[in-house]
Amino acid sequence: MMATGAVAPRPGFVALGVTLASGAVVARLWLGHLGRLALQIRAAASGGAVPSPTGRPLMPSVQQVADDVTRLARSLEERGTLVERLRRADAAIIEALPDPLLVLSAERVPLRANRAAREMLGPAPAAAAPADAAALLRHPALAEALDHAYAAGTPALADLALAVPVARDIAAQVIPMDPPLADGGRVIVLLSDRTRERAVERMRADFVANASHELRTPLASLIGFIETLRGPAADDPAAQQRFLEIMAEQSDRMRRLIDDLLGLSRIELTEHQAPSGRVDVAALARAEADAMAPILATRKARLELEVAPAAAEPADADQLAQVIRNLLENAVRHGRDSGHVRLSVAPATAPDGRAGVNLAVADDGPGIPREHIPRLTERFYRVDRGRSRRAGGTGLGLAIVKHIVNRHRGTLTIESEEGVGTTFRVWLPGAEAR
Repeated sequence: MMATGAVAPRPGFVALGVTLASGAVVARLWLGHLGRLALQIRAAASGGAVPSPTGRPLMPSVQQVADDVTRLARSLEERGTLVERLRRADAAIIEALPDPLLVLSAERVPLRANRAAREMLGPAPAAAAPADAAALLRHPALAEALDHAYAAGTPALADLALAVPVARDIAAQVIPMDPPLADGGRVIVLLSDRTRERAVERMRADFVANASHELRTPLASLIGFIETLRGPAADDPAAQQRFLEIMAEQSDRMRRLIDDLLGLSRIELTEHQAPSGRVDVAALARAEADAMAPILATRKARLELEVAPAAAEPADADQLAQVIRNLLENAVRHGRDSGHVRLSVAPATAPDGRAGVNLAVADDGPGIPREHIPRLTERFYRVDRGRSRRAGGTGLGLAIVKHIVNRHRGTLTIESEEGVGTTFRVWLPGAEAR
């Protein structure tokens, strides 16, 4: 029996309270589990590592969704890792290709370049497009090939003749990419340097043409003297001695001519490739001046040295020695007898501010008429053919100098005044210019 005045709770209210309390607990549990599940989904969506469930286990239905999200995230992570590995492999393959390669965007903007392209077109940060790439893409032949590749979606070819910094023959292949590369590249431009191959072709043709022309005269002389020695001079010792001396001179002339032709051909083959190394031009000039003593004595010429410490880089010591030797021999052979030759070496700055070396050879000979100066570096060009041959020249010395200076990315200038003398000036990039 209940106490007087007490109100007995109704069973329905008690059951409702219990239900509400249980619902609150379940709701809190669900919300907690869903919050943890949302955390895993956000981590998977952002590409980060999916956190492992900690604490109490999730409810079975939520746990199943969480496990599925974890598996999906890990699968996506593995695929992302694979894609990144493939992308790095793609970049490594492009970088290691021996031929220059450029990757262009849909707007024809260079996105990247491999090592060979950076060496051809100028320095640039790793994988970045060189500064000269934009100028190359404006070449009319390449621009036309790009128009075709972008419009038709098919590969195109172009032959390019580049004049600066040295003459180059380039074969370009323009290849559209569908689908685009990972970095947005839509077109690949593959460049093949054909300069050496075409130089070999020209060298063969030039050698045959030049040798057949220049060797004809001394060879005819040798044949004539041999016939004379066999016939009228067979019993004349004095004539035999005189003819043998002339034959020796003509043979030596042919030897020098062939040596110079072969040397010039070798230089032209590598003219498009800059040399490597550092050369002390001052020491080289002193050594070549000492080696000129016999020729100076023959011509009774005096050589004056004005040499200051200076180094060229990049440079080839053997080729620079040939430049100095050829210029000195040219000055001594074509200057006046008992004349004065001056060889000077000094640091110099180019008009564009680059540090370098200035090499100058001056003589006090008869000088060169103004109209002949632009053609002095042509093969076999002679201002006075008879005097040049008597002096022992082959007509190739200044052509060799020009091509060596071009390979070193330098400049050659010639100053002459009739009756006063001639000065040859060579500027070469210095060690600081690299």
